[in-house]
Amino acid sequence: MASPAVDDYLKTIYHHTEWQDERITPSQLAAVLGLAPSSVTEMVKKLAAQGLVTHRPYGPVALTDTGRLRAAAVIRRHRLIETWLVEEFGYGWHEVHDEAEVLEHTVSDRLLDGIDVRLGRPRFDPHGDAIPDAAGVVHREEFVLLADAAPGHRGRVLRVSDRDPELLRALVDAGIEVGIDVEVGGEGTVRLAEADLPLPPGAPDAVWLTA
Repeated sequence: MASPAVDDYLKTIYHHTEWQDERITPSQLAAVLGLAPSSVTEMVKKLAAQGLVTHRPYGPVALTDTGRLRAAAVIRRHRLIETWLVEEFGYGWHEVHDEAEVLEHTVSDRLLDGIDVRLGRPRFDPHGDAIPDAAGVVHREEFVLLADAAPGHRGRVLRVSDRDPELLRALVDAGIEVGIDVEVGGEGTVRLAEADLPLPPGAPDAVWLTA
C-alpha cells in the first residue's frame, strides 16, 4: 500500500548507501528523519514484516530487492520532478528539493511519464544524482568524494549533495557546478581555469568527482 511515511524511510535508506557502502543504522535513520529512535525502531519492524527491509536488533538496516525497487521508484519521481522544475520553470538547484518532496506524492504516473518524455528521458538530476529508469536501474560512473581525492587529482564534478541549500548557493557563487572539470588543490581548494578557488566550508564532504 502506498504510504508517504514508508516511502520516506525507504528513500532515506536508499540514499545512505548510494554514494558509500556503510549501511544505515536505526539511530542514523532517526537523526536524518528527525524522529524519536523508538518510533524508527517500530517502523523498521513494520517494514521488515512487509518484506521491504532486512534488520536484526541493534544492527544496520538494508533494503530487500522489493524495498529497493520501491525506493528507486520514489527517487525516480523526486529527481524527475527536480529536473522538471529546473528545466521548465527556472528554479535554482538549491530550491527544488523541498518542492519535489511535496510533489512526488501527488504527481500521477501518467504525468510523470510525460515529464520524462518532455525532458528527453534524463539520466541525472540537477545535482548529478542518477535518475533510476522505469525498471529501477541506474547508470553511474566511478567516483571519489572530494574530501578523499588526493591533491592533483583531476576529475569532473559528478554530484553535489542537495542536503544544504546554503552550501549549494555558496558553490554556485564559487563557480562550482555539476559537469565542470577541476583539479584538487591544497586543503580546501580546487583549481578551475588556471585559478585556485577556495571552497566553502563543508564542500569537500558534499562534492563527488569522477575517479
